[in-house]
Amino acid sequence: MCNCIRLGTEEQVSEFNALLDEYKGQKDNIMIVLQKTQGIFGYIPEMSVKMIAEALKIAESEIYGIITFYSQFTLTPKAKYNLDICLGTACFVLGAQDILDKILAKLGVKVGEMTKDGKWIVTSCRCLGCCGLAPAITINGEVYGKLKVEDVDKIIDGFAD
Repeated sequence: MCNCIRLGTEEQVSEFNALLDEYKGQKDNIMIVLQKTQGIFGYIPEMSVKMIAEALKIAESEIYGIITFYSQFTLTPKAKYNLDICLGTACFVLGAQDILDKILAKLGVKVGEMTKDGKWIVTSCRCLGCCGLAPAITINGEVYGKLKVEDVDKIIDGFAD
């Protein structure tokens, strides 16, 4: 494999190339290759999909089908802090949009974007399954509920390193 493609650090690229060499032509091992790829990079870089397809002799569309079907896989880099805000009916009615607007302004990003320092990524969903705590967010899976706009600064600042 070509080490000239910059998917990540030299170590990550080397480990990824060794992975592809180990499973070359073994399309039945696609799940293992995807799991290990995500383990190497923290996500599955889109650039790696073509390389996996070539090495395992499998269609890129089939790989994308697997990645998008299984929730364990992601094509998006993860930040140190992954904030997900519920925009479902209960949360929305109780002010989730205002909370989201405050979060985005504070972090200087749009939904789905990562902060320049790689610390935060903000996503939204239609339900976190905790309507009794509306409006709610999760940060790395921990639920924060019954939020008000004025809670945003304290919560985010609590994650300062």
